[in-house]
Amino acid sequence: MELVLNTFGTYLTKDNDTFMVAHKDGKQRIAPAKLKSVLISKGAQISSDAAMLAIEHNIDVFFVDGTGKPVGRIWSNKFGSITTIRRKQLDFTFSAKAVKWIKDIVAEKIDNQIAMLLSLQVDDSIIENKFKTYINRLTDYKTKIMGLESEVVSDIAASLRGWEGSASRNYFAAINLVLPKEHRFEKRSQHPATDAFNALLNYGYGILYGKIEGALIKAGIDPYVGVFHREDYNRPVLVFDIIEKYRIWIDYVVISITSQKAINHDCYSVRNDGSYWLEGLGKRILIQSVNDYFDEVIMLKGMERSRATHINLYAQNLAQMFLKLKDN
Repeated sequence: MELVLNTFGTYLTKDNDTFMVAHKDGKQRIAPAKLKSVLISKGAQISSDAAMLAIEHNIDVFFVDGTGKPVGRIWSNKFGSITTIRRKQLDFTFSAKAVKWIKDIVAEKIDNQIAMLLSLQVDDSIIENKFKTYINRLTDYKTKIMGLESEVVSDIAASLRGWEGSASRNYFAAINLVLPKEHRFEKRSQHPATDAFNALLNYGYGILYGKIEGALIKAGIDPYVGVFHREDYNRPVLVFDIIEKYRIWIDYVVISITSQKAINHDCYSVRNDGSYWLEGLGKRILIQSVNDYFDEVIMLKGMERSRATHINLYAQNLAQMFLKLKDN
């Protein structure tokens, strides 16, 4: 399970080799074996004893902002990288192989978006025709991306970024057509969200950022050495590269809970500047839905594993790919 501490005054401590959560409604004891991760937001606290207990049991501890995005984490020094992996990772970043790698990731993202659109039930013939137009555009953008040629990513970055962005705008425009009226939006908005649907997406992507970063750290990979997002300073830019493979999982969860009308006005608040923020109920619904979805076992590349495990396996395979890279 994932423990979420997002209520002001909540305190996590250690008591007889177990976790003790103290909050306004009482106390709750949790065995370490039952926890995979702990998310702590502003106003909640953790003791050093609880932090060390989490480290002892390889439990991820995240400190998250109001959008669910990790701003810090505690992890065991057992996850330290070996020098060879990091050196090979740097070599890979500036190699021609990185060009194919990032093109494949973006192409996979677009394939996922097309598959999502094809899976949605569309009863209106006008909307169905619009869907076909959007899908054709996505296919065209993918073709353009796969046709890019270069020895280094920096030479194609502008074109890649432009076509990826255009593909996503068309994808979300199509998604917007089939959402319940109360959740339709004008455009994709991030910092901050200007509607409830985007607030859910942002928080869900924040959860996903944490899962991917943790998988990379455990595999010995430096999440701060990216391929496509290299220009961002002091941020886990490799996470921003890899997340494109898995965004569709968050999209599916958010589309599902909004289509099922599980999200109402009690789930979010609107501030004076017009920004939307998830409140406790909304966070609980989304986090539980994401965790349930990530615990589901699926077949991927011939292996039946949970979605969360597939992310960890991808990180491990990526580390092995770096190690097998031949020296110049």
